[in-house]
Amino acid sequence: MPQYRQPPPPPPWALEGGGQVLDVETAVKDGILGATAGGGALAGAAGEKLELKKMIDELDPLDDIPAVFICPISLDPMTDPVTLCTGQTYERGNILKWLSMGHLTCPTTMQELWDDTVTPNRTLLQLIHAWFSQRYLRAKKRAEDVQGRAAEVVDTLRKAKGQARVQALKELHQLVTAHPSTRKTAAESGGIGLVSSLLGPFTSHAVGSEAIGILVNLDLCSDSKANLMQPAKVSLVVDMLNEGTIETRINCTKFIEMLMEEKDFGSENVSSFSLLVGLLKLVKDKRHPNGISAGLGLLRMICSHKQVRSLIVSVGAVSQLVELLPHLNPDSLEATLQILDDLSLIPEGQKALKDCQQTIPNAVRILVRVSETCTQHALSILWAVCSLAPEECAPLAVEMGLAARLLLIMQSGCDPTVKQRSAELLKICSVNYSESHFISKCKLTRTIQ
Repeated sequence: MPQYRQPPPPPPWALEGGGQVLDVETAVKDGILGATAGGGALAGAAGEKLELKKMIDELDPLDDIPAVFICPISLDPMTDPVTLCTGQTYERGNILKWLSMGHLTCPTTMQELWDDTVTPNRTLLQLIHAWFSQRYLRAKKRAEDVQGRAAEVVDTLRKAKGQARVQALKELHQLVTAHPSTRKTAAESGGIGLVSSLLGPFTSHAVGSEAIGILVNLDLCSDSKANLMQPAKVSLVVDMLNEGTIETRINCTKFIEMLMEEKDFGSENVSSFSLLVGLLKLVKDKRHPNGISAGLGLLRMICSHKQVRSLIVSVGAVSQLVELLPHLNPDSLEATLQILDDLSLIPEGQKALKDCQQTIPNAVRILVRVSETCTQHALSILWAVCSLAPEECAPLAVEMGLAARLLLIMQSGCDPTVKQRSAELLKICSVNYSESHFISKCKLTRTIQ
């Protein structure tokens, strides 16, 4: 134990601006806790004896938590605040861990501790509990209100026609999107079957877009998804994917993805020229990054069905996706490369990649620059192209710096299969060169620019 100095008088618990909070009543007066008629919120909190940790965990993230409720170590709200001799308060578990590591200073002020005793700060705990109780009960009441409203809207929807039906669907869409607690209510009120029944060959896009927006937010069982796989319903979704607003188009991709997760989903449901054209339009729309990500995600899922790959190539997907490569973020780039890698496994896809002038330059630039997964897919694409027409494609790839990049990959700590593919590709590239000429092409002067 250190030689302790005489402690200065402990400061009162101070708030920003110099105010002091001594009890709940003062906190209400100073505006830290909101007052309600008759003290209803606080009285309710005290009466229910709500568990503080449970309230913190269940509440959505809050931006207005008073700074004095936050532990300076973890930056989380405190549930067991204790105060050091310096007057600074911490969560008990955090400060005890600090002290157990041999630290003899206050983490916030770095003052030397003259006493390592921690004292429970009951006043602060009472304030924290009252503050969170107030917000928890308020949030609980709001949730009950919106849940009740969701049930009412579902009931209204059963009888509504025309524009009234559209308005009811809009409101239910807004509720299940903004308030997760209403989703279970909507389902238990029969909302899934009711909304699903509105989709069909004669459904207007006004009704269909709201219905799809509702369904993608609900937890559908296998029977409900099977019902939605009816050709007339899928056809409506494809139409809206091509013609709807960006929000509707994104929801349509989520809807089809949701159906594809079922074991009984057949590739015939996505063997649609119109569907693939709609997805390509979505991923090429640079104004909406969320749409690009959603479209690529669905296209990757569709591409996993081998029976559909030829159709994907036939709609011109290869050249359009290759041209997108330099403009994508890492996640979208990985999805696009995986799609192109899958398409390179069929003769039509391999030929389409070879015929696209940007395939080799764009794929070479990706090597060793983004991630090992991207490098692996890019290697597979380059191997497919160069092995198909080595005399035509290999020299172009070498001029773009491929040989030097392949050497970098082979010397790195990447997966052995990636190194093996690099060695195979390097061998193909060397065929048209003398040994000395090819060695000069492997220099790193132009490799990473």
